[in-house]
Amino acid sequence: YDAATIGNHDFDAGIDGLEKQLPNANFPFIISNYDFKNTIMDGKTKAYQVMEKGKLRIGMIGLGSELEGLVPKTLYKETRYLDPVEMANHYAAILKKEEKCDLVMCLSHLGYKYRSNTVSDVSLASQSRHIDLIIGGHTHTLLKEPERILNMDGEPVLINQVGWGGMHLGCIELLFERNRRGQCVSCQNLAVGA
Repeated sequence: YDAATIGNHDFDAGIDGLEKQLPNANFPFIISNYDFKNTIMDGKTKAYQVMEKGKLRIGMIGLGSELEGLVPKTLYKETRYLDPVEMANHYAAILKKEEKCDLVMCLSHLGYKYRSNTVSDVSLASQSRHIDLIIGGHTHTLLKEPERILNMDGEPVLINQVGWGGMHLGCIELLFERNRRGQCVSCQNLAVGA
């Protein structure tokens, strides 16, 4: 893996159990909307990550679901849940404008879609700026192809989930176009498999 985000089941053995498992991963944990101050996880995750793949700069953010009511407080202790839409837009702007990323990807554990006002991948996409792709989890939704949702600027955001438990593997291929100076100017979805 290049990176992972954190979901509610990562707290099943408590925040201390989560911290003990970190050395077993040789990739960063990215979580943009959990504040781990005053916990054993403080400083052990990243709010965002920039990776270079060939000539492309790919920015990643991670969003976790609301823990209150889903996970016993004794397991997540003083972890604070921050507004995922606000944090996503904040870090996505940094990745696009300051870090000059060609693609901004969100690793989401918010869930695909709800009938309530709970923030989901679909509602995040429609309220976002600068996010190109959302790879989601939590609701175990199997999408045969990504859904396209227009963001606040009328730009498409691709959303995909491939169920749960590793029963399906997703593949999204993107085509990037460059201008004469070699700068990435756009990307478009080519093919998807689940």
